[in-house]
Amino acid sequence: MTTEQVVIPDIGDAKDVEVIEICVSVGDRVVENDALIVIESDKASMEVPAPFEGTVTDISLALGDVVNTGDSIATLDVEAPVSKAEEKTEESKADTSQERAENKPEQPVSDSRPPPAPEVSAISPAREEGASVYAGPAVRKLARELGVDLGRVNGSGANGRIVKDDVKAFVKQSFTQPQTLAAGAGIPPIELPDFSRFGEVEEVPLTRIQARGAENLSRSWLNVVHVTQHDEADINELEEFRSKLNLEAADRDSRLTPVPFIIKACASTLIEFPQFNSSISSDVKSLIQKKFVNIGMAVDTEDGLVVPVIRDADRKGVREIAIEANELAAAAQEKKLKPADIQGATFTVSSLGNIGGTGFTPVVNAPEVAILGVARMTVKPVWMNGEFRPRKVLPLSLSYDHRAINGAEAGRFVQALVSRLVDIRKLVL
Repeated sequence: MTTEQVVIPDIGDAKDVEVIEICVSVGDRVVENDALIVIESDKASMEVPAPFEGTVTDISLALGDVVNTGDSIATLDVEAPVSKAEEKTEESKADTSQERAENKPEQPVSDSRPPPAPEVSAISPAREEGASVYAGPAVRKLARELGVDLGRVNGSGANGRIVKDDVKAFVKQSFTQPQTLAAGAGIPPIELPDFSRFGEVEEVPLTRIQARGAENLSRSWLNVVHVTQHDEADINELEEFRSKLNLEAADRDSRLTPVPFIIKACASTLIEFPQFNSSISSDVKSLIQKKFVNIGMAVDTEDGLVVPVIRDADRKGVREIAIEANELAAAAQEKKLKPADIQGATFTVSSLGNIGGTGFTPVVNAPEVAILGVARMTVKPVWMNGEFRPRKVLPLSLSYDHRAINGAEAGRFVQALVSRLVDIRKLVL
């Protein structure tokens, strides 16, 4: 019997995710891939499975804790002994450590007095992006409640660990020191009246995904110079082809919707117009063009909007995209998306399907520079060959960052996209 510690696995770019469900109790027997906890980032909820079989002897966190990669989840008693390969690896590590210690040269004798402690300040320059922050879940929760960026707080605890008093000192010092305003900061908030004076009200808290999504949209709206280009695509032939394929489909699960065709058309158009598959640099002096095409697909869930990603969409066929899109949408609804499923998008498609009207203005999902909004398909009379004919028309709305893309480029992009949807044979070129 061995004791094994289970920790939060690599969750990619996500930070300070919240524990929204604990699926096991002390004494429970779990097998590999059984859900231990459910965590929620600003983009999605996801289960953390058990990496091996065992009995839960301790749970290291509580509901509502904020955790990061490497934080402890639970302790399991595992019956399976450590494999020989693992024992050999550990012995090798021990031998190497001992050899280094034996071969380490003697250090010269120096002044026995300890060096003076560095001056501690509550506020420090912001850490570089990706640098780790040494703080426990309770401290992270306090920082989140107070709106404090832990990357700017110096820790006074052991090994530089940030404690609650450091966070409080940071807030206190913030009131006495002039701070550089972030983009969009300083805008006066909208003051709400006391609505209860006019009738009964109820305050319903947003989910974490909704709240963080609202923050991201506000940040994008304040920083991105939004422009939206509207157009329509005659998809009569596309719909006839799609209907024929669906009649031949073996089961309902293999039926095609227009979305996979739209994603494929976007991927093909992004290859032709690489500036739409880029991000603008922080100093607004260059474009970071990506050599891969990953299409984000907005999915509506009961907790809010999530955007799983179809990777390498330019290299996949329509049927393959359809299967992957269905799997990701189902995982989003069941809160089973993995961190990798919602990372790395270079362009986003937001389709309202049969819900949306004649058009809308989607907000660019920064740091992307463009997003395509798709409204409801309608039948319209179109003048063709000297007469009006009923045609199936799809409204499209391309929002883009005007700092990276000008109006003429956007117009050409939409024209190229429409031409691919009008004649789907171009998707194989």
